[in-house]
Amino acid sequence: MSAGGISDTLDVRQNTMSANLSILSRSGLIRNEREGRTIRYFADLDGMRGLLAFLMEDCCGGRPELCQPVIDELACAC
Repeated sequence: MSAGGISDTLDVRQNTMSANLSILSRSGLIRNEREGRTIRYFADLDGMRGLLAFLMEDCCGGRPELCQPVIDELACAC
């Protein structure tokens, strides 16, 4: 989706959206591809999977076995 399309959908100013997309890109949570004058943004599923796995491990109150089934599913490179 283009930055303009994302900002329209979320009702966010385009310059604000561009700044946020830049941060997400540097964080490895999204990737972009240039198509002519347009830049399209996509979720980086490996980055998202890593973030979710980290959050699940951290949110289990020191007992990661509670969240292990979800962590295993997220860690799958399917």
